[in-house]
Amino acid sequence: MEVVIVPDAAAGGEIIAEAMAALLHRKPDALLGVATGSTPLPVYQALAAKVRGGAVDASRARVCQLDEYVGLPTGHPESYRSVVLREVVEPLGLSPESFMGPDGAAEDVQGACDAYDAALAAAGGVDLQLLGIGTDGHIGFNEPCSSLASRTRIKTLTEQTRVDNARFFGGDIEAVPHHVITQGIGTILEARHLVLLATGEGKAEAVAATVEGPVAAIVPASALQLHPHATVIVDEAAATKLKLAPYFRATYAAKPGWQGL
Repeated sequence: MEVVIVPDAAAGGEIIAEAMAALLHRKPDALLGVATGSTPLPVYQALAAKVRGGAVDASRARVCQLDEYVGLPTGHPESYRSVVLREVVEPLGLSPESFMGPDGAAEDVQGACDAYDAALAAAGGVDLQLLGIGTDGHIGFNEPCSSLASRTRIKTLTEQTRVDNARFFGGDIEAVPHHVITQGIGTILEARHLVLLATGEGKAEAVAATVEGPVAAIVPASALQLHPHATVIVDEAAATKLKLAPYFRATYAAKPGWQGL
């Protein structure tokens, strides 16, 4: 696992956008796994700027969702399908056909989960999966004590996660669904490159547990320690609990340019 400490969210977004651009140069039809929420917005903004400026051609790129609310009506502005179309697909100039995600409105929810796992495999797998992290250490919607071998499935959100996400629903926690479809940890770990971005002091405890603590289901993000190519990018505030911060700074400063992210 590589840990990169950056000055702020914008710097983190630029580094990840550069990695995505390099991937698209190597593999123009790469499948990019995207996360939602406020944290990854600097990534999408930086990548869209590169596309507009002609620095990268994303016309053949493909995008897939990490998770989706269960029960929101089709077209709901806060469904993650709507969010990804609005914040990623449209700014990158992609067609809706380049986008894939689970059906949170399906009558057979478990069938939708199984179908999405199969679709990811049929697409050749995720080349780069962008992740955020919850204050309790969850990734995707794999809440604490999720199986580290789990596949795409339905999950019940913790009260803390619903509180955290109420800001996207006008502050009304009652409007936040109780259930979601999420890629399981086992599914996430199949991506070729995992990139976790964390910003803000509120994520510092979760980041430290993820990077320096034991691999444990109580901190789902700690499963990244098992991945052969995982990168954790944190701003100064999110790095405040890292005991090995000086080492992480030194290793990144000495990193060969040819190595990439």
